[in-house]
Amino acid sequence: MITIERTFNGYLDEMHIITIILPYSYHQGRSSGFSLLSDLEEEFPVEILNSMPIEDAIKYTCRIDHKIEFGNQYWIADEYGTKADLQIGAVIRTSDFDEKFYYEGPLGFAYSKEKTQFRLWAPTAVKVKLKLKGVLEEGFELIPMAREEKGVWSCEVTGDLDRFLYSFLVCINLEWKEAVDPYAVSSAINGQFGAVVNLDNTKIIKPELPSLLQPTDAIIYETHIRDFSIHPDSGAKRKGLYLGAGEINTAGRDGEPTCLTYVKQLGITHIEFLPFHDFEGVDEKRPKNEYNWGYNPLHFNVPEGSYSTDPLDPYSRIRELKAMIQAVHSQGLRVIMDVVYNHVYIREQSAFEKIVPGYFFRHNEYGMPSNGTGVGNDFASERLMAQKFILDSVSYWMKEYQIDGFRFDLMGILDIETMNKVRQNAESIDPDVIIIGEGWDLNTPIPDDQKASIRNQEKLPGIGQFNDWFRDSIKGSTFNLYDKGYALGNEHYYEAAKQVLAGSIGLEKKEKGIFLSPSQSVNYVESHDNHTLWDKIQICSENADPNVQKRKHRLATAMVLLSQGIPFLHSGQEFFRTKEGNGNSYRAPDSINNLDWERKSRFSDNVQYIKGLISVRKSIPLFRLANAEQIRESMQFLDIQKPLIGFVLTSTDQNAEWNHAAVIFNPLMTEEEISLPEGDWELLADEHAAGTSPIRKINSGLVMPPICSYILVCRK
Repeated sequence: MITIERTFNGYLDEMHIITIILPYSYHQGRSSGFSLLSDLEEEFPVEILNSMPIEDAIKYTCRIDHKIEFGNQYWIADEYGTKADLQIGAVIRTSDFDEKFYYEGPLGFAYSKEKTQFRLWAPTAVKVKLKLKGVLEEGFELIPMAREEKGVWSCEVTGDLDRFLYSFLVCINLEWKEAVDPYAVSSAINGQFGAVVNLDNTKIIKPELPSLLQPTDAIIYETHIRDFSIHPDSGAKRKGLYLGAGEINTAGRDGEPTCLTYVKQLGITHIEFLPFHDFEGVDEKRPKNEYNWGYNPLHFNVPEGSYSTDPLDPYSRIRELKAMIQAVHSQGLRVIMDVVYNHVYIREQSAFEKIVPGYFFRHNEYGMPSNGTGVGNDFASERLMAQKFILDSVSYWMKEYQIDGFRFDLMGILDIETMNKVRQNAESIDPDVIIIGEGWDLNTPIPDDQKASIRNQEKLPGIGQFNDWFRDSIKGSTFNLYDKGYALGNEHYYEAAKQVLAGSIGLEKKEKGIFLSPSQSVNYVESHDNHTLWDKIQICSENADPNVQKRKHRLATAMVLLSQGIPFLHSGQEFFRTKEGNGNSYRAPDSINNLDWERKSRFSDNVQYIKGLISVRKSIPLFRLANAEQIRESMQFLDIQKPLIGFVLTSTDQNAEWNHAAVIFNPLMTEEEISLPEGDWELLADEHAAGTSPIRKINSGLVMPPICSYILVCRK
């Protein structure tokens, strides 16, 4: 890359506004006039609107009447005969620019055996070249691209380019930069180049899946592709890979199911995988040497190569990911993809920034990149072509890989309009699609009322939000390890616990809730992030009897599964997953992150209990009501001694197997006597077992053991 030395700088900041910076070292920063020159040696007048000192220079704000033709080179000349190139400045962040260059058509490459068409959106570039390398060729060929409408550059190359590698060379502000195609669908090892592939050779047919009447029918199980099978006792042959995560009929040392077959038997409906788009942090040449969760996105439409058997082969990552998804579908389960559209790994090195500098990322009032994500950049989803990229990408994953849902990392960075369009587009492809996200309110420079955050949930119907109110009320604050929630014995969370059990919709009064619908509430007490629930209990109840700790853990997990909304379990939560106290294991070794299948055997009694709770939830529709009105009509809290919580759900369906279902939670260390409403009650879950077959009949009262949950049903 050539370093450009300029005597002064001129920037196009609006369609007719130029900012010129003259340093004091150059004629004391003073000039009485400027003119605009084109490459054709045409000269246009420049009107100085005002000037002001800034640090070691004088800033001139000027107006031009001439219509700038993007793709042409312009120059600014001063009264002393010196000239500098007119650089593309803040104009790219104006609505005028967005409207002028919004392009609805396809981008990336279009392959056929006879020819391949390449298209790149680079409206501020003055020249673009395709850099192309054949499979057996030593060097790269440079092919000029032609500028078309809306700032799109294209070229057509004849012949069969299957497996060819490519990138783009883009000249902007007199500098050439090389970038991988943002729309690349496969890549060379470590994402150094895009790869041309024939996707027709990788097609899979999606099998018919069990119906999903509403989002609250879902039970989500979050895992990481490598964690899922890397443990020595996983029974998988392709440990840590796409193919390992997709193996069926695997078993541990005890001969019992592990991995995908185990999750199927547990009763889960959706497996949510941490990011598997191409990410930084693991060298694909030596993938076993490093670990990463995957939140360092490089190429959003390219599968990560470290999970494939051959990262050098551009087809391996595609075919093997599709095989994994096909295997999940073969078990009647759905796949949720964790996506990270809120930021890129390193802004300056990203294809977006190289191809259209300054456009795809937000900047604050001082022109500096914003950092609401905490990783140095915020993706500007509100800009039309940034929004288009997200929409195109989501559609691509659904159509090409048969993805069934998406979990949006740091969704609060993205804007409401984009997220609603995501939902609309995704539903048009698959009406059963699930869209959930982290609606944290982050400090990014768009108006608060435009953020896709929890506080704006009423503008985001049909999009689930990770419910931190539920999380912190049940287990205690995530950010204060010593804070105990309701399930850990803190009765100060009593009222909050009642509200979150009711789907956080405000059971008596809407204003007491945070959601319009239970399908917006993703209920959880543990995820890949922060400490596992078991590790938190170990720290804040370190002197407790181990059996007491297990009871608290089971109670919290039961509350997730028996609440209105969408239950979310972290893989291994059902067998007290531990990360040895590591609260941020994003690049910790496998020994910390792996899913310990031996632990599943050791705590098989708890696994069976959670499996039983899942079966109860799935068999009784009262536990997964579709809307707030149904909850308010069906749910009534029992008048029992605080801090115990009990509620009854009543069905209006005359054909329902059970007309009433009651749930009682006892977080106390003591036995408590409970009076039940009139009826012939049968017990489905007590302190020992849970399932759809009644354990025993209970006519009036019962004695609740310490720290447990009971489920009872009644036909009348």
